[in-house]
Amino acid sequence: MRRKLAIIPLMITYIPLAILAGWLAGMLVSYLADVLPLRRKLTRPFCIACDASQSWLNYLVWPRRCPNCGQRRSWRVWVVEVFYILASILLVLYPPFKVGYPLGLLVLAYFGVVVLIDMQYRLIMHPVSLAGVVIGLVVGVLRVGWVNSLLGGVIGFAIMGVLYLGGVALIRVVGKVRGRPVNDEALGFGDVNLSGVLGLMLGSPLIIYALVVAVLIGGVVSLIYLVFKLVTRQYQAFMALPYGPFLVLGAGIFIYLRDVLIALIGK
Repeated sequence: MRRKLAIIPLMITYIPLAILAGWLAGMLVSYLADVLPLRRKLTRPFCIACDASQSWLNYLVWPRRCPNCGQRRSWRVWVVEVFYILASILLVLYPPFKVGYPLGLLVLAYFGVVVLIDMQYRLIMHPVSLAGVVIGLVVGVLRVGWVNSLLGGVIGFAIMGVLYLGGVALIRVVGKVRGRPVNDEALGFGDVNLSGVLGLMLGSPLIIYALVVAVLIGGVVSLIYLVFKLVTRQYQAFMALPYGPFLVLGAGIFIYLRDVLIALIGK
């Protein structure tokens, strides 16, 4: 009862600020996911449809419509902003273990940039991975210390590197058997870099568990996706889903749901 009463002043004081911070984080994530893959640097906002420049006010706030061609920004923008507003409120109430609210929101924003770019472009950019190394080291040192953080980064990079090389070898063999090259791959080297970043955040041995969870979730989702494509007769050989979202989900479970996992294990 006392705990519930203590939350009321916290909500009155910090929830409005959390809503604002979440909205800003959502806008930032959408901006980076729009600009980085196409410009490879931070630039003035532009229309994805016609490439015309836009004002910051029009792009970020309202009317969010291109003044040149009339194209509205994607519905994804609204979904992302609502997600980060809700996530920001939850982070205020339940901050991640040894990470806290501000850094927890920053990590979640980083995850959002990775997931959105990978889902749309099948790409995990090297500059994004380098930024992740800095964030990952800060998070890892706070959570598990220097040694475990660096060891986790090496382990995550090595495990996914082996899987990546195995996938490349398998694709080459299949290409030779078919008599023509296969131009798709389940894992890219960006996934290897991302696994190293996540290893820095989680440390050793937690990164191993996170990768196992990511593989299991990825397998289930891929199976459902395959069955759907077969049923709708849209199946094509070597159709693959981006793997970055599964890696992020695996790591996010251990960063943000640690107390839930401990409670479940305790039962």
